[in-house]
Amino acid sequence: MTQQEFLEKYLNNASPTGFESSGQKIWLDYVKPYVDDYIVDTYGSVAGVINPEAKYKVVIEAHADEISWYVNYITEDGYIYVIRNGGSDPVIAPSMRVNIHTKKGIVKGVFGWPAIHTRRGEKSEPKAEIKNLVLDCGCSTKEEVEELGVHVGSVVTFEDELTELNNKYYVGRALDNRIGGYMIAQVARKLHENGIRPEFGLYITNSVQEEIGLRGAQMIAHRIKPDLALVTDVCHDTQSPLYNKVKEGDLSCGKGPVLSYAPSVQFNVLDMVIKVAEEKDIPFQRTASSRGTGTDTDAFAYSNAGVASALISLPLKYMHTTVETVSKDDVEQVINLMYEFLVQLPNNHDFRYFK
Repeated sequence: MTQQEFLEKYLNNASPTGFESSGQKIWLDYVKPYVDDYIVDTYGSVAGVINPEAKYKVVIEAHADEISWYVNYITEDGYIYVIRNGGSDPVIAPSMRVNIHTKKGIVKGVFGWPAIHTRRGEKSEPKAEIKNLVLDCGCSTKEEVEELGVHVGSVVTFEDELTELNNKYYVGRALDNRIGGYMIAQVARKLHENGIRPEFGLYITNSVQEEIGLRGAQMIAHRIKPDLALVTDVCHDTQSPLYNKVKEGDLSCGKGPVLSYAPSVQFNVLDMVIKVAEEKDIPFQRTASSRGTGTDTDAFAYSNAGVASALISLPLKYMHTTVETVSKDDVEQVINLMYEFLVQLPNNHDFRYFK
């Protein structure tokens, strides 16, 4: 499978929180030729392992899940109400097509919405809130809905596919953060194709359930017990209208990976990442977080007895929508930065601030 074929197959596949298995199988099948062994844990996090016998363990990590919805209530006349699975935004839902995932297969549905000329006056104007979101799958009774295989707890994802803008950007749902899974897979491929085999154990890790509290990373971190974790996720491009740069920072797609300053980021690791970027002429941006990064970095950093961790983020426009947008150049630069970091990393390196 070529890189482009993998990208499209992996990004177009649905992988909602708690239901990541199909995407994880695609990812693992792609990574297998580049690793010696692999781990699959109880909830579906996966790690491809190079040099599994090594005592010093290094993780590069992304998360596999995407936001979605759960069926919560089916009315007697066949309409479906939902609740969030992760940080789903009700504002973008009206008029969207969806896939309802059932054991009988995909059931098509739509988030219906009343026509504009039926919504008159401030009091009658419905807001795009969860209580007003209604799925229609073409049924007129609850029994008919259930005949299709839909039940309370069925998961719902938007129907959308990966596209490009101006030959410069990838656009689609769930780039947060399956584009991260793509990037760490390319690091594994690049190491293999260039004949680079680290002396340390390298765990290319794709974690589940990040969107509901970093849960998968917590589990796999305790399983692997790494000495070092280099995490990749997305962050906000703040150039488009309606962003507040004073609050969110000044970050832009097309200007390279974003490196985070935060309590969970171990600054000796961060300094090494910056040194690599400067030596290899890889452009980068900086951001800061008052407390946690809100990414799997926090889960790895505070696991076990503490794991030296850093975060390399990919700037992204329109997070948690069906048109998440990233720069193709930035994707390649994140891959390059992680690769070059691993190539120069000494085995058994001690990142402690003092001894």
